Amino acid sequence: MACFLILLYWEESGIRVSYYGRNLIMSENKNGLEIEMTCNNEETASNTDQVSPNGFLSYALSQEIVRALELLGYHEPTEIQREVIPAVLEGKNVVARSRTGTGKTAAFGIPLCEKIVWEENLPQALVLEPSRELAVQVSSELFHIGRGKRLKVPAVFGGFPIDKQIRTIKQKSHIVVGTPGRVMDLIQRDCLKLTGIRYLVIDEADLMLDMGFLDEVKQIMALLPKGGTVLLFSATLDEKVRLLVEEYMADAVMIAPEADTEEEEPAISQAVYRTDQEEKYDLLKRVLILENPESCMIFCGTREMVNVLLQKLKRDRIFCGMIHGEMEQRERLKTVDAFRRGGFRYLIATDVAARGIDFDKIDLVVNYDFPGGRETYVHRIGRTGRNGEKGRAVSLLCENEERMLHMVEAYMGRELPVTSCPEPDEEMTKAFWARQRERRAPKAQKGAALNAGITRLSIGGGRKSKMRAVDIVGTICNIDGIGAEDIGIIDIRESLTYVEILNGKGQEVLEKLQEKPIKGRLRKVRIARR
Repeated sequence: MACFLILLYWEESGIRVSYYGRNLIMSENKNGLEIEMTCNNEETASNTDQVSPNGFLSYALSQEIVRALELLGYHEPTEIQREVIPAVLEGKNVVARSRTGTGKTAAFGIPLCEKIVWEENLPQALVLEPSRELAVQVSSELFHIGRGKRLKVPAVFGGFPIDKQIRTIKQKSHIVVGTPGRVMDLIQRDCLKLTGIRYLVIDEADLMLDMGFLDEVKQIMALLPKGGTVLLFSATLDEKVRLLVEEYMADAVMIAPEADTEEEEPAISQAVYRTDQEEKYDLLKRVLILENPESCMIFCGTREMVNVLLQKLKRDRIFCGMIHGEMEQRERLKTVDAFRRGGFRYLIATDVAARGIDFDKIDLVVNYDFPGGRETYVHRIGRTGRNGEKGRAVSLLCENEERMLHMVEAYMGRELPVTSCPEPDEEMTKAFWARQRERRAPKAQKGAALNAGITRLSIGGGRKSKMRAVDIVGTICNIDGIGAEDIGIIDIRESLTYVEILNGKGQEVLEKLQEKPIKGRLRKVRIARR
């Protein structure tokens, strides 16, 4: 017989519950309620893994956030999360040195989503990202964390029609994620209101400043209301970042987790193979056969080389995708999504296009062109060996690139011996081509568990017919057994409105709306594609 003891204390707002079990026996004592949950050993063994994430229960998080973390698979905070979350919950400014892939988005996303007040209509937090892809990625992750609180987290960025983004942020928005240029544009058009902003996040600060966004970042910071919380995250704290911190964040808490320092023994095994331009492509194929990765990123120095390499690999029936800065925005997002879902194994990329985009698991990173900067090398290989996993990085080195190798060695404080690449044997070659012929099952979409019990309905009528959120809510809440807590995010478009129905009540609402008028007339209501 296993027992779990839980104490609940009365508060003016009610009882705060952080654990839910079965077979509860309740009794009063002078401090509150004492609850004993009893279950047999078999139940204990089978249910332990389904309990709320233990590590996050030590923070003052709402039930909605804890449940979302549980469904997203966050069970124990990473080191950066352990240091950042309590600091942000206490309202402190934070400067954190942390690589992509260490859980830093959740480190600021969890306390931000906790602090956001749903009832307020104006944005309360602004997150600046250096790239369009990263803005979309971070927006999605924050949306999932705040799903139970029904938070709206739009992403705004260039290369996409601004009028659509204006219409989105003019509706209720809680957190806005965007690139500095587009954010500044929306501010100047008086479309993005800053009066409610209490939190500013500057993510990937070193890259953002390297890309020339310093002026925009400073302008945005100067326009924000005084007394807000500022959080800055950067893979490296170079001079530009330090000067920005000294000017605007002198009182910030400095966080540099030990597990994120260069001095720590890396989880990434590194190899450097000597080659020349004529033999480089053949060497790449040998490396791919030897390593036979499930997922791999191949970095090139120019977009021209990305295009050339893509054509060569496709010609040899090695299926891959590419991403570089000259691609159309929709195509870039489509490629990133396909790679993330397991549509192909090899992604060929330039540094700027790929920086900051987070993939759950990359087995191998190949530097097809050796990077020209020491920080770039660290950022590239940091794609693998994340979240406690082992990783592998292979660099192809031509004679004229040796000086850059020595710069990297000095920066990292370790030698990277240059060797010859072994020849793959017959079994390795067979295994590689067998894997190329495999049909890959699509990877589960992140946040899929959060969608359980949620139905997205489309309703005929939008801005053109002067549809308002209050019209939708009023009609749905008039259905017996349906309350405001069963209504999720409402998105009003030009001629359609989308509304999420929560708690498994979607079919019931769908049926009732066939005969209930909205804003004076019956509407065409159907289940929307996600």
